[in-house]
Amino acid sequence: MKHEAINPEMTAKVCDIVLRERTMSLSEREWKFRLRGYGFAIRDTNAGRMITSLLKGNDICSLPEPQQQDVDRLYAA
Repeated sequence: MKHEAINPEMTAKVCDIVLRERTMSLSEREWKFRLRGYGFAIRDTNAGRMITSLLKGNDICSLPEPQQQDVDRLYAA
């Protein structure tokens, strides 16, 4: 099995995609569904939420925690 080094540029692009999809989603369930289309998932761990590759099954990076004003704006009904 080939292991790839973590590329900071690629990690930043993945985080951008994940955060952009979160702002466009109406619920957390929809957000996770949309991420599956990109081949990503969110995994809850003791260290926080991790962005995971569905294809390789490994963690890509930790999910940045949203600020409180962002949480209020997200999923507001």
